[in-house]
Amino acid sequence: MGGAVSAGEDNDELIDNLKEAHYIRSELVERAFRAIDRADYYLDEYRDNAYKDLAWRHGNIHLSAPCIYSEVMEALDLHPGLSFLNLGSGTGYLSTMVGLILGPFGVNHGVELHPDVIEYAYQKLDYFIKTSDSFDKFEFCEPSFVAGNCLEIPPECRQYDRVYCGAGVQREHEEYMKNLLKVGGVLVLPLEEKLTKITRTGQSSWETKKIIAVSFAPLVLPKHNTNGKPKTVPLPIFEVRTLQELARISIRHALRVPRDSGEGPPRGRISFGGGRSLGVSGLHKYGPRFKRRRVHRRHCTSVVLANKHVLVSNSSPAPLDNNNNSSREEEQARGPRGEEEPVMEEEEEEEEERETGELLRVEPPVNLLRERVLCLPLPEPLKMYLLYYREK
Repeated sequence: MGGAVSAGEDNDELIDNLKEAHYIRSELVERAFRAIDRADYYLDEYRDNAYKDLAWRHGNIHLSAPCIYSEVMEALDLHPGLSFLNLGSGTGYLSTMVGLILGPFGVNHGVELHPDVIEYAYQKLDYFIKTSDSFDKFEFCEPSFVAGNCLEIPPECRQYDRVYCGAGVQREHEEYMKNLLKVGGVLVLPLEEKLTKITRTGQSSWETKKIIAVSFAPLVLPKHNTNGKPKTVPLPIFEVRTLQELARISIRHALRVPRDSGEGPPRGRISFGGGRSLGVSGLHKYGPRFKRRRVHRRHCTSVVLANKHVLVSNSSPAPLDNNNNSSREEEQARGPRGEEEPVMEEEEEEEEERETGELLRVEPPVNLLRERVLCLPLPEPLKMYLLYYREK
């Protein structure tokens, strides 16, 4: 399933294509997609295929097509502080993106059938936390995964605000999936070859919306135990955060929020939203790809003849009026002796930057949060704890 949009040269170009095709429609979802490089969840020998709008499978490892993940993220209608259950959590790619939106006071759980895939997911999660430039720009809800069949979750388990199932569901399991939801919750799942959004509007009332046609491998049915007892899958525990963890969250949040310098939220306003503005961390709001782009500049060549500079430009000629004369602007651009004044490239760049809104110069990103943590009058072990032991 996939192929709905063109392949990209990198993660940001893939996201641009998904936006242009209206698969990504909200700023919050766009930030989450840009923050995590899809290629990091591929095996090294398959990274070249990461930015194609195609599903990928290798053994038990599987990633859905980017257009599918986009529709899922939009349909889940995520907000900070919600609880999320991912059935068939796989590599953890989707759960990690969701965690960027849920923030530190959300709940992020996953159930995966294959233990080797859970090990792979935790490796990728650790790599993201330790190495990604995006980690310090968000307040993160770290996912937890358990091994087991998602059809063996005990009926008395706690319900969730948002649930996603990454395998094809037949009608006989629809009620089972619905019972995992709180009232007001949203369930997104492939139901009989249609990606479907189900909202629980009451104890026994539901709203159903078909999104797009999809093709998913069906749910694996549980195996019968030899002793006849039903097997159950214990979900991750809802742990209460320690005071130490709460202190780290609060300190990082306080250092991340801009100072009162005419920008950012006013003093006293506190928000623990999952998606922090990228501008806070010194990045262009549309992501790193746009920092690398250059607008086409007008190239001018100067030729010296008899101690006089004659300007030769490859730009289009000035418009003519009804009498086939040059416009007044062209006359004003000439010097007192009728010679054209050289056009300053810097002025052209500034003008085109104002018109296009694109950055012309590459500036290395600055991790303000890290710099502020390192300046705190604290012992080095405490600083590293605040930085989640990230080395870069």
